[in-house]
Formats: sequence, structure tokens, C-alpha cells
Amino acid sequence: MAKYLISFPSKAMVVPEGELEAVGRAARAVIDEAKAAGVYVFAGGIDEAVPPALVAADGRVAAGGYPWAPTLDGGFTVLELLSREQAVAWAARIAKACRCDQELRVFGFDPRS
Repeated sequence: MAKYLISFPSKAMVVPEGELEAVGRAARAVIDEAKAAGVYVFAGGIDEAVPPALVAADGRVAAGGYPWAPTLDGGFTVLELLSREQAVAWAARIAKACRCDQELRVFGFDPRS
């Protein structure tokens, strides 16, 4: 089994006014289905009210992330699945619930982690 990251950046989720609550219910329903199926690892969104910090090996902390990297925001779901085909199917369900396309990535396997 592999762990898959299904995610979207904040700007991708454009929901008409008055429909955000329905989107939230639909997204939570898919997460509940993933939990019931035993494939759920975790899900959530980046708290954009809290700015990122860049922490060096010596413990120094600088405001912000890598200046050259794209902003990391939006929503994330991690599922543990048997195949990429299953991951695509779950990503499609999440895309339908959130009303925006989802990016799909697989975590590399490290047997010691």
C-alpha cells in the first residue's frame, strides 16, 4: 500500500457565495467515507492566518518560507491505498465535493519510517 497526497491550492477553490457550507458538508462526507473504508490517514488545510517560518539547522528562524518556492496553501488529504487507480477515484470524489481539480502525488516508500 502507498500513501497518496490529494491536494488543491486555495485559489483553485472558487465557490459561489452561499454555497461554502454545502461544499464543506460534501467534503466531510467524502472524508467520512474514507475513514469508513479504512484508507484515511489525515486531512486538513493550511491555516493561512499563521505565516510560515523557515527554520535552519542551527535553530535560527526566519519569517516566510523559501522565497523561490510557490506558496503552500489550500487543502490536503492523505489516503493509504492499494493502487494509483484507487487514488485517482478518491481524488475525483474529493474534486467533486470541493468543486475544484485535485493534484495527486504519491509518497515515496521508506521502510524505516
